[in-house]
Amino acid sequence: MTTPVFLTIDTELMWRHHAADLPADTVVQRSLEPAGVGVTWQLERLRAHGLKACFFVDPLPARLYGMAAIAPTVEAILAAGQEVQLHLHPNWAGAALADRRRAHVFELVDLSRQEQQDLLGEARDLLGAAGAPDPVAFRAGSYSANDVTLDALAALGFAYDSSHNGAHHPWPSMIALLPDVIAPVAHRGLIEVPVTTIAMPGGGRRHFQICALSAAEMRAALAHAAAQNHAAVTIVSHGFELANRSGTRANAVHVRRFEALCRTLAKHADRLPTTHFRDRPALRLGQDDRPLPASALRTRWRQAEQLWSNWIEERAA
Repeated sequence: MTTPVFLTIDTELMWRHHAADLPADTVVQRSLEPAGVGVTWQLERLRAHGLKACFFVDPLPARLYGMAAIAPTVEAILAAGQEVQLHLHPNWAGAALADRRRAHVFELVDLSRQEQQDLLGEARDLLGAAGAPDPVAFRAGSYSANDVTLDALAALGFAYDSSHNGAHHPWPSMIALLPDVIAPVAHRGLIEVPVTTIAMPGGGRRHFQICALSAAEMRAALAHAAAQNHAAVTIVSHGFELANRSGTRANAVHVRRFEALCRTLAKHADRLPTTHFRDRPALRLGQDDRPLPASALRTRWRQAEQLWSNWIEERAA
């Protein structure tokens, strides 16, 4: 029995660069191709390891920066044999170049059902205009989705959502599922594919994201999922995540984590095959999969690693 892995990379223009009033080409470069470790580099590493990944692309910034800011990245992802699905940060809907610090609606859950459906429909159409096939899967920016979001997605013909994140529940991840749900489940007319989480010492949970877990924690979570025959593992990264916050230098810790994750997935592809949403993989729905139990040792190692990374960043600044 195998446990399919959804290796997902949220791909978007970064609001902090926009709000900093940087030139348009700088906003695009530091968001999508920062410091030589952006989307192009990640596509090459995925190719080298024979892995499949889903790039959740937010097309709404094309309203402001033009289709040329998004379309080349969509084209590169598809040319590499990877998939493009829909991502969305609603703050871009009200953005303007002349007023970059104005207050905006940042969370999709703050919109009504009709507002959500209209915005999702517009974003889907923009993604198509950028050259992507009709998307079948969605992830909300900041995991900000609720059951109203899922109703809107179902009405638009989507098959999957991957916004439920127990580490960000009950806000802004507001889908009406328990926070420890990590197995795919039929919910509100589509299949919810939650972000995988692990348990933390003292309670709480941490989600399976490159910048959130150490390489040891990621290996342990994958081994746990394979040993327990989990229905799926859902991993998150970002196009900008392997660089520092300003997008000017590679983050060595995150780069090593990404490389280690790719090696682990390639080594265990027989038990943990990466997959695409467009492949419509057969998923065992509604299993009672449990997150990796807490480990104080793994947590302390990650904290020490992060302190070292922050110290290096401060010295380089």
